[in-house]
Amino acid sequence: MKVRFMLLAAALAGPMLAPPLAAQAVAGYTPEQCRTCAEWNVPRRPLRIYGNTYYVGTQGLTALLVTSSQGHVLIDGALPESAPQILENIRALGFRVQDVKLILNSHPHFDHAGGLAALQRASSAVVAASPASAPVLQRGASGPDDPQYGELLEFPAASRVRVIADGDTLRVGPLALTAHFTPGHSPGGTSWSWRSCQNGRCLEMVYADSQTPISAEGFRFTGNRTYPDALQDFARGFAVLERLRCDVLITPHPQGSRLWERVARRDLVDRNACRRYAATAREQLARRVAAERAR
Repeated sequence: MKVRFMLLAAALAGPMLAPPLAAQAVAGYTPEQCRTCAEWNVPRRPLRIYGNTYYVGTQGLTALLVTSSQGHVLIDGALPESAPQILENIRALGFRVQDVKLILNSHPHFDHAGGLAALQRASSAVVAASPASAPVLQRGASGPDDPQYGELLEFPAASRVRVIADGDTLRVGPLALTAHFTPGHSPGGTSWSWRSCQNGRCLEMVYADSQTPISAEGFRFTGNRTYPDALQDFARGFAVLERLRCDVLITPHPQGSRLWERVARRDLVDRNACRRYAATAREQLARRVAAERAR
C-alpha cells in the first residue's frame, strides 16, 4: 500500500533535512562553464499540455505546473538563470507564484535543479525529493556516486527539503502526484505520475526522468565501486516505466519525448510512449555496457 502525504500549506510537520550551512548564490553559468546552457535557456512561451498541466520551462529544459484552486505543484527548475523565466511563465498563465505549495524534482543536476532555490524563495513552497536526491539539493552539489560526478556544475542549494519514499503520493488540495524512483542516470532519479482532466476526459500524465547512461570520463557502469547498483537501478527503472499507465509522456529534456514535434502536430496522447522510452533507454545502456566490456 502506498504511503500518502498531505502537503498542504499548513501540514508541514515531519522530518526534514537540516538546512545547509551555506547556500550558494549563482546567477548563471558562463559559456566556458556550460556550452549548451544558452541553447537550453532559450525562452519558450508557456502552454497548456492537458487539463491542469502546463509547460512553464524553457525551450530546452522542462518545468511543469500542475494547478488547482487549493494550490499548485511545480516540477523541476531548469538552470539557475531559468528561474525568472519560469516565474514569468507562471504569471503569464494567470497563476500566482505564491500559490505554488510543493516543488518536485526529476534528478538533482544543475540543469534541472539549478533554479529550485530561487523558485522556492519566491513561492515559499516545500521541496520534496528522494533520499538520494535530497542531500544533493541541500548542498547544491552531487557526490561521487553520481555517474557525472566531476563534470556537473554546482547550483544554489534548496532548503526545507522533505524526504519521500518510493511510491509515496504527495497531495496539494485535490492534486495527487505519485513518486516512482527510477535511478541510474543519477542515484536519486524520480519519475512522477498524476491525472489531468479536460472536458470530462481524464488522462494519465507521466513525467519520466532521464534514463540515459551518460557519465564523466573514466566512469564505468560495470563494476563501479562508487555506484555499484547502477545497472540494477536502471533495470528497475525501465520496468517501472513499462508498467505505468501512461497517456502523455513528458521528459526533463523536451526532445527526449519529442514534445515540440507532438505539440506542433497536436498529438500528445500516446499510450505506448513510456514503453518505447524505456525500450530505447535499455538499448542505449546495452550498447554502453558492451563497449565497456570490450575495453
